[in-house]
Amino acid sequence: MLMIIAGLERATGGRVSVAGHDLATLSEDDLALFRREQVGIVFQDFHLIPTMTALENVAIPLEFAGVEDAFERAAAGLDAVGLGHRTSHYPGQLSGGEQQRAALARALAPKPVLLLADEPTGNLDSSTGEHVMELLFELTRDHGTTLMLITHDMDLAARCERSLHLVDGRIEEPLTAPAGVKN
Repeated sequence: MLMIIAGLERATGGRVSVAGHDLATLSEDDLALFRREQVGIVFQDFHLIPTMTALENVAIPLEFAGVEDAFERAAAGLDAVGLGHRTSHYPGQLSGGEQQRAALARALAPKPVLLLADEPTGNLDSSTGEHVMELLFELTRDHGTTLMLITHDMDLAARCERSLHLVDGRIEEPLTAPAGVKN
């Protein structure tokens, strides 16, 4: 589902509309532009480029988009996730939590309308995972970005405004929403 919503795979049926874009009508080039301009993705496995520093990893989507102050915005993004002091470090020199925070800074740097997070705490210990999730919720709220979170952690799912339960690709009954929030 995440891959389809991100425009990385095509749906075999139905209609997929994200941020006002009908993804079925977009060419591959248009899908790439859609992702660049509308969607950020945080994966479980970080997906940082090992030969680039944290600063370069965060700046690269901005550079691809032609943003003139890409490195300044990347540095601000790393500051926002508490990594301003680690900008010159390579992914191999960062802990798992630091790598995930750098990945979060990279995903939010282009100011997407939608942030897709696929098990973003799956490779982290519980304390580090909690810190990353606090940042994820805080930064998406501050940026006005919609967060779509995929998780097996029911406690984490309960913190979301709306939850759906998928089993074998089909929606089962909605999970109970937090008090005051509709499913």
